[in-house]
Amino acid sequence: MTGAQFWSPVQLSLQVALLSSVIVTVLGVGLAWWMSRRSFRGKTLIETAFMLPLVLPPTVVGFLLLVLLGRKSGLGRLIEWVFSAPIIFSWWAAVIASIVVAFPLVYQTMKVGFASIDKSLEDAGRSMGANEWQLFRHVTLPLASHSLITAYILGFARALGEFGATLMIAGNIPGKTQTIPTAIYVAVDSGNMTLAWAWTGTMILISFVMLLLTGRKRS
Repeated sequence: MTGAQFWSPVQLSLQVALLSSVIVTVLGVGLAWWMSRRSFRGKTLIETAFMLPLVLPPTVVGFLLLVLLGRKSGLGRLIEWVFSAPIIFSWWAAVIASIVVAFPLVYQTMKVGFASIDKSLEDAGRSMGANEWQLFRHVTLPLASHSLITAYILGFARALGEFGATLMIAGNIPGKTQTIPTAIYVAVDSGNMTLAWAWTGTMILISFVMLLLTGRKRS
């Protein structure tokens, strides 16, 4: 195997993790902030649904995404009509799978972060005439900055290691949708343990650095 073939899954994994972690952080922060300030009937059910991808087997998540986004579904046909190509077995499918499985970690981290903020500080901002958006930008988010950084790093690490759901809806196409986890699976299946160890070492190194950064931000 050439160097380009080795680094292709690494590069693709990093690209998928970077994009999906940004998107999932925006979604997680926005929803955690919105939900933390509202109380309504059914809120517990909605938050339970948010956390489901954390406990469901990745293959179950992948199957549900396959049904939702496949060419037989209305949404799948709409996407194919808009972009002139199906989203299943594409690079974007890997991004979507990573977003779904990483969302619970980001949401829960930001939920705890927002809950730990002293509400009197936000009340002080309101008394000075600040609206909710100004409070969020200048008071709430800065006070929850450590949680924000932790949420992003955890989301990135989870997206980087996603395997089951990605394999279900993105496949394992070399140079197109093959990420490090799927590449490791194929290497082991074919008996190429040297290559499997090389990719595994790369994954461990990247994940270790990300978790180390999380620990430093918490301390």
